[in-house]
Amino acid sequence: MIENVLWIAVALMVISSVIPNIYKIRKLIGGIGWGFFSLHWAYQPFHYIAINDYANVVLTLAVAIFCALIVLTMIREYSQETPFSPGSSIDVTSMATSATAIGSLFYFPFAQMPSLNLWIITGVTNNIMWVLEMLNFPAQLMSWNTISLNDYHVEIILACTAIESIALFIGLIASVKASTKRLAAAFLVSVPVIYVLNIIRDVFVVIAYGEQWFGPNSFEIAHHMIAKAGSGIALFIIAYAVLRILPELLDLIDGLWRLITNQVHNVVQKVAGNH
Repeated sequence: MIENVLWIAVALMVISSVIPNIYKIRKLIGGIGWGFFSLHWAYQPFHYIAINDYANVVLTLAVAIFCALIVLTMIREYSQETPFSPGSSIDVTSMATSATAIGSLFYFPFAQMPSLNLWIITGVTNNIMWVLEMLNFPAQLMSWNTISLNDYHVEIILACTAIESIALFIGLIASVKASTKRLAAAFLVSVPVIYVLNIIRDVFVVIAYGEQWFGPNSFEIAHHMIAKAGSGIALFIIAYAVLRILPELLDLIDGLWRLITNQVHNVVQKVAGNH
Protein backbone atom coordinates (compact mmCIF):
# COMPACT_ATOMS: atom_id res chain seq x y z
CA MET A 1 0.00 0.00 0.00
CA ILE A 2 2.70 2.48 1.03
CA GLU A 3 4.62 1.67 -2.19
CA ASN A 4 1.58 2.81 -4.18
CA VAL A 5 1.54 6.10 -2.27
CA LEU A 6 5.20 6.60 -3.17
CA TRP A 7 4.71 5.98 -6.88
CA ILE A 8 1.65 8.25 -6.97
CA ALA A 9 3.76 10.99 -5.41
CA VAL A 10 6.58 10.54 -7.92
CA ALA A 11 4.16 10.39 -10.87
CA LEU A 12 2.45 13.64 -9.84
CA MET A 13 5.81 15.37 -9.37
CA VAL A 14 6.94 14.26 -12.81
CA ILE A 15 3.71 15.55 -14.36
CA SER A 16 4.13 18.86 -12.51
CA SER A 17 7.71 19.15 -13.76
CA VAL A 18 6.86 18.65 -17.45
CA ILE A 19 3.90 21.05 -17.54
CA PRO A 20 5.01 24.43 -18.97
CA ASN A 21 5.42 27.32 -16.52
CA ILE A 22 2.51 29.25 -18.03
CA TYR A 23 0.02 26.75 -16.61
CA LYS A 24 -0.42 27.28 -12.88
CA ILE A 25 -2.19 23.89 -12.53
CA ARG A 26 1.32 22.43 -12.26
CA LYS A 27 1.56 23.99 -8.79
CA LEU A 28 -1.59 22.19 -7.65
CA ILE A 29 -0.46 18.87 -9.13
CA GLY A 30 3.00 19.28 -7.62
CA GLY A 31 1.53 20.18 -4.23
CA ILE A 32 -0.63 17.06 -4.23
CA GLY A 33 2.44 15.02 -5.18
CA TRP A 34 4.36 16.45 -2.23
CA GLY A 35 1.36 15.58 -0.04
CA PHE A 36 1.60 11.91 -1.00
CA PHE A 37 5.38 12.11 -0.52
CA SER A 38 4.80 13.47 2.99
CA LEU A 39 2.48 10.53 3.75
CA HIS A 40 5.20 8.13 2.58
CA TRP A 41 7.79 9.60 4.92
CA ALA A 42 5.33 9.94 7.81
CA TYR A 43 4.82 6.17 7.64
CA GLN A 44 8.55 5.33 7.83
CA PRO A 45 9.05 6.01 11.60
CA PHE A 46 6.96 2.91 12.40
CA HIS A 47 9.61 0.76 10.74
CA TYR A 48 12.49 2.46 12.55
CA ILE A 49 10.73 2.34 15.92
CA ALA A 50 10.42 -1.43 15.48
CA ILE A 51 14.21 -1.75 15.10
CA ASN A 52 15.01 0.90 17.76
CA ASP A 53 16.63 3.26 15.24
CA TYR A 54 15.42 6.50 16.80
CA ALA A 55 17.82 8.73 14.85
CA ASN A 56 16.04 7.76 11.63
CA VAL A 57 12.69 8.19 13.36
CA VAL A 58 13.51 11.85 13.90
CA LEU A 59 14.99 12.21 10.40
CA THR A 60 11.98 10.74 8.59
CA LEU A 61 9.55 12.81 10.64
CA ALA A 62 11.56 15.92 9.74
CA VAL A 63 11.39 15.00 6.04
CA ALA A 64 7.62 14.46 6.32
CA ILE A 65 7.20 17.90 7.89
CA PHE A 66 9.41 19.47 5.22
CA CYS A 67 7.26 17.91 2.50
CA ALA A 68 4.12 19.24 4.22
CA LEU A 69 5.61 22.75 4.17
CA ILE A 70 6.23 22.41 0.43
CA VAL A 71 2.59 21.39 0.04
CA LEU A 72 1.37 24.53 1.85
CA THR A 73 3.60 26.75 -0.27
CA MET A 74 2.62 25.24 -3.62
CA ILE A 75 -1.10 25.35 -2.80
CA ARG A 76 -0.73 29.02 -1.84
CA GLU A 77 1.20 29.73 -5.04
CA TYR A 78 -1.59 28.05 -7.02
CA SER A 79 -4.41 29.94 -5.31
CA GLN A 80 -2.66 33.34 -5.29
CA GLU A 81 -0.98 32.94 -8.68
CA THR A 82 2.38 33.69 -7.08
CA PRO A 83 5.07 32.94 -9.68
CA PHE A 84 7.86 32.29 -7.20
CA SER A 85 8.23 31.48 -3.53
CA PRO A 86 8.33 34.60 -1.32
CA GLY A 87 11.77 36.22 -1.08
CA SER A 88 13.32 34.06 -3.79
CA SER A 89 14.72 34.98 -7.20
CA ILE A 90 13.89 31.52 -8.62
CA ASP A 91 10.87 29.24 -8.69
CA VAL A 92 12.00 27.25 -5.66
CA THR A 93 9.08 24.85 -5.36
CA SER A 94 9.13 23.90 -9.05
CA MET A 95 12.90 23.42 -8.99
CA ALA A 96 12.68 21.30 -5.82
CA THR A 97 9.86 19.28 -7.37
CA SER A 98 11.91 18.56 -10.49
CA ALA A 99 14.97 17.59 -8.44
CA THR A 100 12.91 15.27 -6.25
CA ALA A 101 11.08 13.73 -9.21
CA ILE A 102 14.31 13.00 -11.09
CA GLY A 103 16.13 11.70 -8.01
CA SER A 104 13.16 9.52 -7.04
CA LEU A 105 12.82 8.10 -10.55
CA PHE A 106 16.49 7.12 -10.37
CA TYR A 107 16.50 5.73 -6.81
CA PHE A 108 13.17 4.07 -6.06
CA PRO A 109 13.25 1.52 -8.91
CA PHE A 110 16.40 0.09 -7.30
CA ALA A 111 14.70 0.07 -3.89
CA GLN A 112 11.35 -1.34 -5.04
CA MET A 113 12.13 -3.60 -8.01
CA PRO A 114 13.86 -6.91 -7.03
CA SER A 115 15.61 -7.30 -10.40
CA LEU A 116 17.29 -3.88 -10.24
CA ASN A 117 18.02 -4.32 -6.53
CA LEU A 118 19.76 -7.62 -7.30
CA TRP A 119 21.64 -6.11 -10.24
CA ILE A 120 23.16 -3.14 -8.43
CA ILE A 121 24.04 -5.05 -5.25
CA THR A 122 25.64 -7.85 -7.28
CA GLY A 123 27.63 -5.33 -9.29
CA VAL A 124 28.95 -3.55 -6.20
CA THR A 125 29.75 -6.88 -4.51
CA ASN A 126 31.76 -8.00 -7.55
CA ASN A 127 33.63 -4.67 -7.62
CA ILE A 128 34.54 -5.06 -3.94
CA MET A 129 35.77 -8.62 -4.54
CA TRP A 130 37.87 -7.44 -7.49
CA VAL A 131 39.61 -4.78 -5.37
CA LEU A 132 40.19 -7.25 -2.53
CA GLU A 133 41.78 -9.70 -4.97
CA MET A 134 43.96 -6.91 -6.40
CA LEU A 135 45.14 -6.17 -2.86
CA ASN A 136 45.82 -9.89 -2.28
CA PHE A 137 43.33 -10.35 0.54
CA PRO A 138 41.96 -13.93 0.66
CA ALA A 139 38.32 -12.91 0.63
CA GLN A 140 35.62 -15.34 -0.44
CA LEU A 141 32.18 -14.81 -1.93
CA MET A 142 29.95 -16.84 0.37
CA SER A 143 26.74 -15.93 -1.46
CA TRP A 144 25.66 -13.44 -4.11
CA ASN A 145 26.02 -10.49 -1.66
CA THR A 146 28.05 -11.83 1.28
CA ILE A 147 31.83 -11.48 1.46
CA SER A 148 33.91 -13.41 3.97
CA LEU A 149 37.43 -12.55 5.10
CA ASN A 150 39.05 -14.75 7.75
CA ASP A 151 35.57 -16.15 8.59
CA TYR A 152 34.14 -12.69 9.25
CA HIS A 153 31.14 -12.09 7.00
CA VAL A 154 29.94 -8.77 5.58
CA GLU A 155 26.58 -8.59 3.80
CA ILE A 156 26.29 -6.01 1.02
CA ILE A 157 22.86 -4.35 0.98
CA LEU A 158 21.35 -1.49 -1.03
CA ALA A 159 22.69 1.12 1.40
CA CYS A 160 26.22 -0.14 0.58
CA THR A 161 25.85 0.91 -3.07
CA ALA A 162 25.67 4.69 -2.45
CA ILE A 163 22.62 4.79 -4.72
CA GLU A 164 20.92 7.31 -2.40
CA SER A 165 23.73 9.84 -2.71
CA ILE A 166 24.05 9.24 -6.44
CA ALA A 167 20.31 9.77 -6.96
CA LEU A 168 20.41 12.95 -4.86
CA PHE A 169 23.15 14.54 -6.97
CA ILE A 170 21.58 13.40 -10.24
CA GLY A 171 18.28 14.99 -9.21
CA LEU A 172 19.90 18.26 -8.17
CA ILE A 173 22.13 18.53 -11.24
CA ALA A 174 19.33 17.67 -13.67
CA SER A 175 17.01 20.27 -12.12
CA VAL A 176 19.36 23.16 -12.95
CA LYS A 177 19.06 25.11 -16.18
CA ALA A 178 22.67 25.43 -17.28
CA SER A 179 24.91 24.68 -20.25
CA THR A 180 25.55 21.05 -21.17
CA LYS A 181 29.24 21.57 -20.45
CA ARG A 182 28.62 22.71 -16.85
CA LEU A 183 26.05 19.98 -16.23
CA ALA A 184 28.46 17.34 -17.53
CA ALA A 185 31.27 18.72 -15.36
CA ALA A 186 29.05 18.65 -12.26
CA PHE A 187 28.07 15.06 -13.05
CA LEU A 188 31.67 13.93 -13.52
CA VAL A 189 32.89 15.41 -10.21
CA SER A 190 30.01 13.82 -8.29
CA VAL A 191 28.45 10.57 -9.52
CA PRO A 192 31.53 8.59 -10.69
CA VAL A 193 33.55 9.90 -7.73
CA ILE A 194 30.83 8.88 -5.25
CA TYR A 195 30.69 5.37 -6.73
CA VAL A 196 34.47 4.85 -6.60
CA LEU A 197 34.80 6.25 -3.08
CA ASN A 198 31.94 4.03 -1.94
CA ILE A 199 33.74 0.93 -3.24
CA ILE A 200 36.83 2.04 -1.31
CA ARG A 201 34.67 2.52 1.80
CA ASP A 202 33.17 -0.96 1.49
CA VAL A 203 36.59 -2.54 0.92
CA PHE A 204 37.90 -0.77 4.03
CA VAL A 205 35.02 -2.12 6.13
CA VAL A 206 35.54 -5.69 4.88
CA ILE A 207 39.30 -5.57 5.55
CA ALA A 208 39.00 -3.83 8.93
CA TYR A 209 36.40 -6.35 10.09
CA GLY A 210 38.08 -9.39 8.58
CA GLU A 211 41.51 -8.47 9.95
CA GLN A 212 39.99 -7.31 13.26
CA TRP A 213 41.92 -4.04 13.12
CA PHE A 214 39.95 -2.54 16.00
CA GLY A 215 39.36 -5.64 18.11
CA PRO A 216 35.94 -7.22 18.80
CA ASN A 217 34.14 -4.03 17.78
CA SER A 218 35.93 -3.74 14.45
CA PHE A 219 32.78 -3.71 12.33
CA GLU A 220 31.01 -1.07 14.44
CA ILE A 221 34.09 1.17 14.55
CA ALA A 222 34.95 0.72 10.87
CA HIS A 223 31.40 0.99 9.51
CA HIS A 224 29.44 3.15 11.92
CA MET A 225 32.22 5.55 12.89
CA ILE A 226 35.17 5.78 10.48
CA ALA A 227 33.37 4.95 7.20
CA LYS A 228 30.38 7.18 7.97
CA ALA A 229 32.60 10.08 9.00
CA GLY A 230 34.69 9.65 5.87
CA SER A 231 31.57 9.52 3.70
CA GLY A 232 30.26 12.71 5.27
CA ILE A 233 33.51 14.56 4.61
CA ALA A 234 33.69 13.25 1.04
CA LEU A 235 30.10 14.26 0.27
CA PHE A 236 30.73 17.73 1.69
CA ILE A 237 33.76 18.19 -0.59
CA ILE A 238 31.87 16.83 -3.60
CA ALA A 239 28.89 19.10 -2.86
CA TYR A 240 31.25 22.08 -2.66
CA ALA A 241 32.74 21.19 -6.05
CA VAL A 242 29.26 20.84 -7.60
CA LEU A 243 28.17 24.18 -6.13
CA ARG A 244 31.24 25.86 -7.62
CA ILE A 245 30.24 24.53 -11.04
CA LEU A 246 26.49 25.13 -10.59
CA PRO A 247 26.05 28.17 -8.30
CA GLU A 248 22.34 28.08 -9.23
CA LEU A 249 21.97 25.37 -6.60
CA LEU A 250 22.84 27.93 -3.93
CA ASP A 251 19.71 29.85 -4.94
CA LEU A 252 17.69 26.66 -4.47
CA ILE A 253 19.17 26.04 -1.01
CA ASP A 254 18.61 29.64 0.04
CA GLY A 255 15.08 29.56 -1.37
CA LEU A 256 14.22 26.37 0.50
CA TRP A 257 15.54 27.87 3.73
CA ARG A 258 13.39 30.96 3.24
CA LEU A 259 10.40 28.77 2.39
CA ILE A 260 10.78 26.72 5.58
CA THR A 261 11.29 29.71 7.87
CA ASN A 262 8.37 31.60 6.31
CA GLN A 263 6.00 28.67 6.69
CA VAL A 264 7.10 27.96 10.27
CA HIS A 265 6.63 31.64 11.10
CA ASN A 266 3.13 31.59 9.59
CA VAL A 267 2.16 28.45 11.50
CA VAL A 268 3.45 29.87 14.79
CA GLN A 269 1.53 33.09 14.21
CA LYS A 270 -1.71 31.19 13.51
CA VAL A 271 -1.29 29.03 16.61
CA ALA A 272 -0.51 32.09 18.74
CA GLY A 273 -3.52 33.91 17.26
CA ASN A 274 -5.85 31.07 18.16
CA HIS A 275 -4.82 31.38 21.78
